[in-house]
This record gives sequence, C-alpha cells and structure tokens, in this order.
Amino acid sequence: MRSITALFFLFCFLVPSALAQLRFGFYGRSCPRAESIVANVVANRFRRDRSITAALLRMQFHDCFVRGCDASLLIDPRPGRPSEKSTGPNASVRGYEIIDEAKRQLEAACPRTVSCADIVTLATRDSVALAGGPRFSVPTGRRDGLRSSPNDVNLPGPTIPVSASIQAFAAKGMNTNDMVTLIGGGHSVGSIHCSLFQDRLNDPAMDRTLNARLRNTCRSPNDPSVFLDQRTPFIVDNAIYGEIRRQRGVMRIDQNMGLDRSTRRIVSSFAQSNALFRKRFAEAMVKMGRIGVLTGRSGEIRRNCRVFNNGR
Repeated sequence: MRSITALFFLFCFLVPSALAQLRFGFYGRSCPRAESIVANVVANRFRRDRSITAALLRMQFHDCFVRGCDASLLIDPRPGRPSEKSTGPNASVRGYEIIDEAKRQLEAACPRTVSCADIVTLATRDSVALAGGPRFSVPTGRRDGLRSSPNDVNLPGPTIPVSASIQAFAAKGMNTNDMVTLIGGGHSVGSIHCSLFQDRLNDPAMDRTLNARLRNTCRSPNDPSVFLDQRTPFIVDNAIYGEIRRQRGVMRIDQNMGLDRSTRRIVSSFAQSNALFRKRFAEAMVKMGRIGVLTGRSGEIRRNCRVFNNGR
C-alpha cells in the first residue's frame, strides 16, 4: 500500500512537469484557429512588404538570445522603466505591429490563451515559408516573461570573432552548425547600414566589384543600407554562402565564417546544397525557439504584448 501511495505522489509531481513542455498543436483545443490567424496576418503584410521576413527573423533572434524566448523584447519602455526594446542593437528591431495585430485578433477569438512569445515564433516561421524558405512545424506552449531590462541585453555584434560567436551560441545550448545556419539564413534576407560595415570596405580581400558598388552606395547621406545577400535578397536560401566563398560577404562575421577553419566546411556544404541548408535551417529555428522558454504556470499570457498584465 505504501509503495502504491508513493507511486501516486510521484506521478502527481511528474505529470505537471511533462504537461508543461512545448508540444506541437498545443492550441488544438484551446484555440484551434491560432496558427491560421497568425499565418493570415503575416501573409497580408508580406504581400505589401517582403522585408518583414528579415524583420521577424531578427526579432525572434534578439528575443530568444536575451533571457530566452519569452517576448521580453516586446515590452515598451516607460518613464523610469526602461526595457530591452530601445537598448543598443534592439533600437532598430521592427515589425512589432505585426505581432500587435495577430494578438488583437487572437484575443478576440480566444482571450488570454495564446502567448506573445508563441506569436513571435509562429509569425517568424510563416514569414520564412513565404520568403521561399523551408516550411516546418514548431512546438508551442510558451508563456510570456515578467521581466524586460536593458541590463540583460548582450547580443553579438557584426564584427564579433567566429570563436566568440561560437561561445555565445554554445551558452544558449546551440552548436557551431546551428550558428552558421542561423547567421547565414538570417542574413540571406537582411540588410545593414553602411556605418556598421566600414571595416569590410577597407578589407583588400573583398571582391573589388562589390567593394566599389558598396562604396558608391555609402557615399549617399543619411547612412544608407545595403542587402547582405547581393543575389537573392528576399529569398531565404543558400545563396549567401556562395557569396561568402567568393569574398563577397558584406558583414565581417559572415565573411569570417567562410575563412575560419571551424566553420568554413559548413559554409561550403551549404553553398553546394540548398536542400541541406533548408533542412538544417528548419532544425536550427526549432532549436532556437526552445531557448529558455517559460511553460506551465511560469510567466503569464499577456493581453497586450507591449505591457505586462499588472501594468508594470
């Protein structure tokens, strides 16, 4: 009898933990239209602006790499209460209105059910597919964080050495292959302001034709921006890896991945096979989406993605 009682209590402790994990189809019963609502919002915006894929990829990366995928990046700063949003590299993150619109529709359909963290993950996944990237499923069940502080923001910059980038990803439970996949894949549809890659313009190894074109663009006032992938800037594909192999990487970290012995073979393999890149990119996106997630009764389900429920 004692053994049965012990097993019963053990079961009681283990089951909530198991149920608290992310899972595919998490909203199947509580909000059956959740994923389709997000997909429609993203598709409507994509038809007008194909650059949203780059914006959402950057948003998810910047959120997940600070305290995990908990939508802490979405919190608006208030007088006396700064947040992650306007700090350092986050100041140029955009696309928040897409998350706002999806949340508005989800609150109308299923109040207090779908987290902002899951909306970011689903919206990014859908935008990748619309941009010609892989279609993949993502587990859901994330909850929203209760903290957003500029002191937590420590994101890798455009000139970070490959070794330091590997360490930054390893600290989040991701390996070198994940790093090369996510950086290259994210930059396949991204752009960068001239002020952030001046070091590359002074690199004599850079392809001369590209260097001349970039210098001409960067002479314009107001710090213009250029595409990181010069061949297919609106398609999530492997083209950027081929550009890197030809010394046509615009950002320092991109080019260094093609030169460093710890990453150049991965770059080469992706340059040769878009199918391999698509497979690895989907896997890495799902893996990134699991970083530091809150589940079960942790955190909250925000009613408004820009503010905590208690109004803080």
